Amino acid sequence: MSRLQGQKRKQTDSNSPAQSLTEQERILYNVIRSKQDMGIWTRDMKRETNLPDNVVNKSLKVLQAKNLIKEVVNIQNKGRKHYMATEFEPSKEITGGAWYVEGNLDTEFIQILKEQCTKQIYKLKVATLEGVTDSIKRSGVLNVELTKQQIDEILKALVLDNEIIELKSNGMGEFASIPVGKICYKCISKGNIGGEPRTGAMASIPCGVCPRIRQCTPDGIISPQTCVYYSKWLDF
Repeated sequence: MSRLQGQKRKQTDSNSPAQSLTEQERILYNVIRSKQDMGIWTRDMKRETNLPDNVVNKSLKVLQAKNLIKEVVNIQNKGRKHYMATEFEPSKEITGGAWYVEGNLDTEFIQILKEQCTKQIYKLKVATLEGVTDSIKRSGVLNVELTKQQIDEILKALVLDNEIIELKSNGMGEFASIPVGKICYKCISKGNIGGEPRTGAMASIPCGVCPRIRQCTPDGIISPQTCVYYSKWLDF
């Protein structure tokens, strides 16, 4: 089942169970439905409807039995009963977004996705956000729908974790297939995949892949001042 959340509406037909509600049940249902994907806390619905507690509690059971409303977890207030109409999916403010399942942070899924991102970057040597996203989707390892935004959030987390580095393509060497100045990623260490040597920031500088780096001196024939590749790198 997809982890992505959105505001999805379903069409209600003329034979909907809502047609057979009592006046009190309809009042309560209309208040809940009016909150759309944000839902409403039981105390707030009692205040807005001015219905007695026993009527509200009874009506909630009827509405749930008719599948007109559902109880949802509000990650900001897990101890409060929160309801919304079944035709809506909870907003990210309620669920916490795609990283939460039933109100709990899905740490296992996040860790698996981190490992997959690191693995794909290592395999690609240098990868853009789009490259990592496409590579993971093609691999078929994760049987869930993933967005570029989700992958971007994971990559940023990996940078903060010091697992990968973010740099700009210089358009040369291993960056040849990536436009100059495009943000891309490289592995710092292979971590659990098996111990790749650490890669420093010099990897993005032409000097790091230049075969004549040892002959390069400030006053020599080969020098940073006369190097067209170094000048091109400085331009971005």
